[in-house]
Amino acid sequence: MSQNRGTTILGSVFIVAGLLHFVRPSAYVGLMPSYLPAHLLLIYLSGAAELLGGIGVLVPRWRRVAGWWLILTLVAVFPANVEMLMRWQARGESSLALTVLWLRLPLQAVMIWWVWRTTQPRTNA
Repeated sequence: MSQNRGTTILGSVFIVAGLLHFVRPSAYVGLMPSYLPAHLLLIYLSGAAELLGGIGVLVPRWRRVAGWWLILTLVAVFPANVEMLMRWQARGESSLALTVLWLRLPLQAVMIWWVWRTTQPRTNA
């Protein structure tokens, strides 16, 4: 995949994901760890972080910084993925749903790798 196509896809994924936080914030409320305050505010902030990071990926001058920004964002939202899994396990959700949530946890590492690979300059050693 070419750098341009890869950055377009990556940027678009985060732009759409960020916009969804504003279009359907209620979908994210149940993911928020109970120990965090101001759930709606944090949903909007994480959506803005994804949206801005996605836009930054599309701008060559900001791509590297946007990559770091998105990596930090992915690390910051990881507890929400764990929280969702724990809540769904406690509710006795289907084994298929729980399997998907378990697979989502390592997917976060794949997303971090994808962001890094797409946004950081290549070195020819």
